[in-house]
Amino acid sequence: MYNKIVKELKKYKSKEKAKVLQGFFKTGKGEYGEGDIFIGVKVPEIRIIVKRFIDVDLDEVKKLLYSNIHEERLAGVLILTYKFFKSNEKEQKKIYNFYLKNAKQINNWDLVDLSAPNIVGEYLQSITCHPFDRLRTGSELVSGSRKILYKLAKSKNLWERRISIISTFIFIRNNDFEDTLKISEILLNDEHDLIHKAVGWMLREVGKRNQAVEEKFLKEYYKIMPRTMLRYAIERFEEDLRQKYLKGKI
Repeated sequence: MYNKIVKELKKYKSKEKAKVLQGFFKTGKGEYGEGDIFIGVKVPEIRIIVKRFIDVDLDEVKKLLYSNIHEERLAGVLILTYKFFKSNEKEQKKIYNFYLKNAKQINNWDLVDLSAPNIVGEYLQSITCHPFDRLRTGSELVSGSRKILYKLAKSKNLWERRISIISTFIFIRNNDFEDTLKISEILLNDEHDLIHKAVGWMLREVGKRNQAVEEKFLKEYYKIMPRTMLRYAIERFEEDLRQKYLKGKI
């Protein structure tokens, strides 16, 4: 089945598009995507292909994830995502564990962003309760089930750290901000620009739903967080307020 998927992907390859993608995803020496190989297949095209192969087993998906070709790895994570949403609880747990076991192969920001919320975030959301329920029940079991995100946040691997914060997007959509804020605090001093952007993005998403919650966090940390992180976080603020944060006048 792996060979069939690869064959289908090659039907859409484009040298011109591949050259553009090589630059866009920073594949040069010393860059975050160093050595990544593109064949120039667009995401919508990959989605069309993989929807015909959702029922492939995880051994075949693993072959895709361990390919040195970016579009094959993307096909792998999209198959996992589609499989997850059509699976029962037992199968979802299996996919979730498989994803984490092979997380180092989810090794570019698009691979993370298209899969982490929809697998890691969705799974953890499904087995934990709303924060108000957590407060009411005082359940240590529930709050402890998300500890994996904190472990990933402290990983030496860039992509595992990005998975940790991007996965919380699902919680944010449910007005559950606690883990996003705690993980953002852990990642405040991260050295990588891709983490600065990811944290800023998630803080901005918190602010869309509750600006007071975001501002409470920002007022404590905005003077020490990386500039890119701050810019992303306050992107949707009214201009006067945005300028006050940028000038340190809050």
